[in-house]
Amino acid sequence: MNRQELISSMRLFLFDMDGTLYLGNRLYSFTKELLEQIKAVGGKYLFMTNNSSKSVEDYIKKLSGMGIASDREDFITSSQATAYYLQKHHSGKTLYVCGTESLKKELRDQGFVVSDDIAKTQCIVMGFDTELTFQKLHDVSYLLLTQPDLPYIATNPDKVCPTEFGSVPDCGRVCDMIFNATGKRPVVIGKPSPLMPELAMERLGISKEQTCVVGDRIYTDIKSGLNAGITGILVLSGETTVQILEQSTEKPHLVLQDAGEILEVLKNNR
Repeated sequence: MNRQELISSMRLFLFDMDGTLYLGNRLYSFTKELLEQIKAVGGKYLFMTNNSSKSVEDYIKKLSGMGIASDREDFITSSQATAYYLQKHHSGKTLYVCGTESLKKELRDQGFVVSDDIAKTQCIVMGFDTELTFQKLHDVSYLLLTQPDLPYIATNPDKVCPTEFGSVPDCGRVCDMIFNATGKRPVVIGKPSPLMPELAMERLGISKEQTCVVGDRIYTDIKSGLNAGITGILVLSGETTVQILEQSTEKPHLVLQDAGEILEVLKNNR
């Protein structure tokens, strides 16, 4: 199937955000028209992000500041997927969250008790923590070493988060720090787990054959699509370079310079 046929067959686009639709605080020039065009041809899209440092409300505000209108139903986040997993496997447990206040609020809004009191901790949650302190690293290390059977969950495995100037360490690198100190690895919820794409398809009632994930990272975005049995479209506008692509054992179904190429196809179909 060529580029035109593959893109034209999609009804649900699961978009990674940073590096795919914008970079840091800079919206790509094609993004607004692309989202409008998907709706114009009868398609649907969701914003699917591993970044757990921001709540859905934070993302709504961020996109609004870029001229993109959205509401809660337009998102599927690693925070939401983590809450779903916790409700299924660790319902009622008190959480110690190594994450932002936004992540803590998201989990509290889902009915969880979040406490900084390590004496009350029944489960650890690691997120992309832009408010990270040494005390949090100390607490998590202490808990894992003194209670080796304590449930330990991470929202996402991303090694870095792209910025306008390059990258900063993400949740996966902080988890590496904890591993070096404790020898413990978490259960990872976000991409590349298939859970987020599966929840998205279930929510909107769209089949695997008509669903794709569009993102700039092979090891999270594309792999989540492959794991969920859907189409993976890699864009080279963020983290992944041609060299990284060539060296990767996982291959996307389609490689684009950026998501603006999707817009070109959809416009040609009208």
